[in-house]
Amino acid sequence: MMQTCVSIDIACPIETVFRYTNEKVEDWSLTVIEDQPTNDLRGVGATFRCVTEDHGCRMEFQGEVTAWSEPTQSSIQMIGERFDIEVDYAFEKIGDGTRVTQTSRVQPKGIMKILLFFIGWIMAKQGCDAAEKELQSLKAKLESNL
Repeated sequence: MMQTCVSIDIACPIETVFRYTNEKVEDWSLTVIEDQPTNDLRGVGATFRCVTEDHGCRMEFQGEVTAWSEPTQSSIQMIGERFDIEVDYAFEKIGDGTRVTQTSRVQPKGIMKILLFFIGWIMAKQGCDAAEKELQSLKAKLESNL
């Protein structure tokens, strides 16, 4: 398993950051190109279909919201062909802004397990860099709407 944890401070109220992070993923994510609900629930139990694209590699995931405590915490689990991914978001009020901490756990499947064994340190570095870029995009989108 590969895990990353990154944080960023955003100059917006916690409620705004929570809603935008969870409800507008296609707007701020650099890799998510589709994020469609597959049921009518909001919060825990809500399901969705997510398609990502990174360096020309397209992957589809079936997702579910596994934790929801507005405006301080949310978690999702995504099941894919090559990877399963769990993502936790923690939102903390800091002054007039919000600190967002994203913790991701990626569980490879099949041949990807072997690759992780041999080049896991490279994949971990790339995963951390990607997570930081994603949160930078979230920050830029939210702060540009001020």
